[in-house]
Order: sequence, then C-alpha cells, then structure tokens
Amino acid sequence: MRRWWNHDVTPEAVERDFGAGVDGTEPGETLIVECDSQAIGLLLRYRLVDYAEYAIELAAVIDPMPPGAYSMDYLIGEPELIGRGLGTAIVAHAAADLFATVADADFLLVPVVAANRRSWRALQNAGFRIIADTELAPDNPIDNPLHFVLRLDRPHETVTPTAAPPTVTPTAAPPTREN
Repeated sequence: MRRWWNHDVTPEAVERDFGAGVDGTEPGETLIVECDSQAIGLLLRYRLVDYAEYAIELAAVIDPMPPGAYSMDYLIGEPELIGRGLGTAIVAHAAADLFATVADADFLLVPVVAANRRSWRALQNAGFRIIADTELAPDNPIDNPLHFVLRLDRPHETVTPTAAPPTVTPTAAPPTREN
C-alpha cells in the first residue's frame, strides 16, 4: 500500500487529510473497508466537479466534466490481503452501492498510475474499461506520470449491491494503523 499511496500515516496527518470527509464537512465520502469485522482498507468516493483542480487535471480526458462524474480512491492496508481478489470485490461493491444510492451518479472515472497493474486490473475485473492514457501528477513522486483512466457507466437496469466478502461502511474516526 505504501508504494502507491505516498502519504503520511500518523494519526495527526490522517485526521488532517481525512477527518473532514469522515465528519461530513467535506464533499464526498470517506469509508472504512471491513472484512470479517476487521478494518482492512480505505475508500474515498466523490463527485469530480466538487474538486475543481482534479477535474481540471482530467480535462484532457473529459472536458467539460459532467456533474454526474464520480471517482474513488481505495487501498487495502494489510499486505497479506493483497492479490486475493478483495480489491475487485471492494470496487465492484462500492460502484454498485454508488449507483444504487446516488441518483445523479452517471459514471465513475478512476485514474490509476500505469505501473500499478494490480489496481487497474482490479478495476477491469469489476467491469471498468480503460478509456484513455494520459499524464497526470502521480501520488508518489517516484512514479512516471503515465496514468490509465478507467470508466464504469451506470448500468441501465436497477443496481442492487451484492453481498461481498468485504463491506464498505462509514466510520466515526479515521484509521490509525500504519500497515
């Protein structure tokens, strides 16, 4: 996780950067991913137009950014859980839940650094398709700026989230583990 998510994980930094999302004072959702009642990851879901700088950066792919464009960031914090299909289950469940509960969500657009094959493959396995490759500022400065941009459109039929091994649940406090 640390390889791709170059972030300070001290409790103070996590509170500073994610506390407003947990408290509901910032647009979007900050969710804890649980498996067998244990926190294993983090998922952020947000409308792209609520984050103007990010929407501008993605203008090379979609311009203008429609109000129904959403995105998400996700991570699994436990190294022993990586490579077991949980990433696919997490993003598939989060996407189905978004489309089932947010009426104006037309599609999800998720840029992933091209070198992070596990991440973009998890998205593809959840039904996303690569629609572009473009240069964006990477989360980790050691990475090449090449990103794949993946998209999942709202299904035409009614979407009901399916039961999945991991569940995505809101939390009252940001995670503090350093895994």
